Amino acid sequence: MRHFHFGHHEHGATRHAMRHGFPGGRPEGGRGHGGERRRMFESGELRLVLLKLIEEQPRHGYDLIREIENRSGGAYAPSPGVVYPTMTLLLDMGLAEEEASAGPRKLLAITEAGRAHLAGRAGEVATAMERLAALAKVSARTDAAPVRRAMQNLKAALQDRLSQESVTREIQLEVARLIDEAAGKIERL
Repeated sequence: MRHFHFGHHEHGATRHAMRHGFPGGRPEGGRGHGGERRRMFESGELRLVLLKLIEEQPRHGYDLIREIENRSGGAYAPSPGVVYPTMTLLLDMGLAEEEASAGPRKLLAITEAGRAHLAGRAGEVATAMERLAALAKVSARTDAAPVRRAMQNLKAALQDRLSQESVTREIQLEVARLIDEAAGKIERL
């Protein structure tokens, strides 16, 4: 059995906790109702996505992670702890093979068996790739610079005000009420 080792390039499983369009409600790494883990991809879908990406061009693990992150609009990046074992599985299944590269990383290239595997699951591949594209659209809509600036402003104001010695329980409750009021108004937009 082949094993891939990853170095210092680790990504978090998610950048944004998107709530719609994913099995279970959120991308992998997010927390659903009651704190249970939710996955971006159904069982086997990540394998198909990785295989589809190496069909396009031979890639190493870090490149696969970056490409998925790019295609999701920066909202999702699978962890190396998920990607590298899946790469090993693709090799073990004969769907991919190692290809020599100029650098220290080994590239994965698709085999004829891998192409046949993708062709036989074209619908599943399309669904998984569409999920990444949908996540990118949601991310683009929800990641506006003015909103990020306002959120940082709110965070700074909260930290400044609530760290003062004169803060009472009444002030804490009023801050919570104002935040809840703002959240309600945003939901009604």
